[in-house]
Amino acid sequence: MQKPFHKPNNIHFSSGPTAKYPGWDPSRLIQSLVSRSHRSVQGAARLKEVIYRTRKILEIPDTHRIAIMPASTTGAFEALMWSLLGAKGVDVLDWDVFSRLWATDIKDQLRLKDVRHDAADFGSIPDLTKVDPDRDLVFCWNGTTTGVAVPNGDWISSERTGLTLCDATSAAFGMRLPWEKLDATAFSWQKCLGGEAQHGMVVLSPQAVERLCSYKPTWPIPRLFQMTNSQGLNEDLFLGAMINTPSMMVVEDALFALKWCEEIGGLPALIRRTNLNASILDAWVNVTPWIEYLPQDPTTRSTTSVCLKIVHPSFVALPEDQQWVFLKRMCGLIEAEGAGLDVRNHIKSKPSLRIWCGPTVEAGDLRALVPWLEYAFTEMLRLSS
Repeated sequence: MQKPFHKPNNIHFSSGPTAKYPGWDPSRLIQSLVSRSHRSVQGAARLKEVIYRTRKILEIPDTHRIAIMPASTTGAFEALMWSLLGAKGVDVLDWDVFSRLWATDIKDQLRLKDVRHDAADFGSIPDLTKVDPDRDLVFCWNGTTTGVAVPNGDWISSERTGLTLCDATSAAFGMRLPWEKLDATAFSWQKCLGGEAQHGMVVLSPQAVERLCSYKPTWPIPRLFQMTNSQGLNEDLFLGAMINTPSMMVVEDALFALKWCEEIGGLPALIRRTNLNASILDAWVNVTPWIEYLPQDPTTRSTTSVCLKIVHPSFVALPEDQQWVFLKRMCGLIEAEGAGLDVRNHIKSKPSLRIWCGPTVEAGDLRALVPWLEYAFTEMLRLSS
């Protein structure tokens, strides 16, 4: 195959941190409150603005509380698990690398006894009808490392007595989330917003707040996870205060991303951009015999973190470790040509490609990437023959 001529204008296709929003310029960060306290009037106002704009764009009801937490989604979701779990039995749905980590922490760190761990093979999803509404539920809305997402929230009971804890990090701002079905949700700025890492966010329903205030876990809660104080709920935290010192430069970057979201039309526009991007890869997969989706069921395929497996006989015949070597070299060839970065999947997933299609990615860049995927794969076959 002849080497393609055109290259993407933006070659960043990583699934986190992801591509910056169109028009991003580092010069904007000059406005950051560097060398200022986040507790100053101006610093507190910036943090409060992040919460306000997040609520508006994600259409989060006023009944829900929002806070900024340390350590990206990892810290935010750990805070939810350490603070809320243990009052009831827990169902853990597991179909990707990170949901598997949550299951491990629940069993090995929190050492909960009444845990039902329903694990599906990467590319599949557990039977959602088996979820017990009287138990707490832990799950990822979108499996970033498998490209498997729940199709909707219809399977979550409106009459549940258990809490739903949802890792929505590669779904928020790219998919519509049913907040009436989600009690404790975590996400970060480094996915669909194209922001920098280190800070996460939590969204709590009234039921989750009630659990926080009425239930005391038997284990000590690390300070970075604490959302309550001696008076009950730490109200300041949900008004923009932080448990530890935030990076005001990262906060400024997130604010500009949120303003961009609003400028283009809010959540509906973000979802349209995401769906258009996913459709470009879908059209390519449908006419390319050597590539398939990692998730086989079309109803559970992610539109943000699209995961694809190579099904060419020469590749399938390789041992798994050699498949990873093939993918590393294939993706390295694309990178060396300056045509695309970070399109290889997480090393703990199945050997596959992972291409971010979230709203900060331009459709034209994905159209330009596809011929390079074809070229690199053809070159790999030629070199290995």
